[in-house]
Amino acid sequence: MLIVYMSDSLKLENQLCHRFYLLSNAFTRAYRPLLDELDITYPQYLVLMALWEVGETTIASVTDKTGIDAGAMTQILKKLVSKGIVGIRKDEQDKRVKNVYLTADGQGLKKSATSIPSQMLCKFNGLDPSELKQLVSLLDRLNTCFKNVDDNKS
Repeated sequence: MLIVYMSDSLKLENQLCHRFYLLSNAFTRAYRPLLDELDITYPQYLVLMALWEVGETTIASVTDKTGIDAGAMTQILKKLVSKGIVGIRKDEQDKRVKNVYLTADGQGLKKSATSIPSQMLCKFNGLDPSELKQLVSLLDRLNTCFKNVDDNKS
């Protein structure tokens, strides 16, 4: 019995991670044409949503809010700065801290991006609002589980 269980455990159909992999790819494909119109990538979109929500803030705060690692954030911000969408300046109180802010072009993109969430929501036509709410709750709990795994590495 144990041998059967072990061999079944390696089947792709029994892998939760494979479902997330497939879903991640599907999300990327669904977002791509919407974000191509704005000439931004999905990670850049996450950074912009954080800035549209909170306004000027520290780079560390955007990193925490988006969950993007610091190395990737540096590259994302460089690209957004080169496109004239965001700017970076030293904090007035603590010159060691760098703040990121939206330029006029970055603010302007918000209006163009406003329809993206509803366009993406249309992709969930097989789920009712209560199922979507439950899904969000379950995914948040799962993220917490994996955050705890990361926190307990040391």
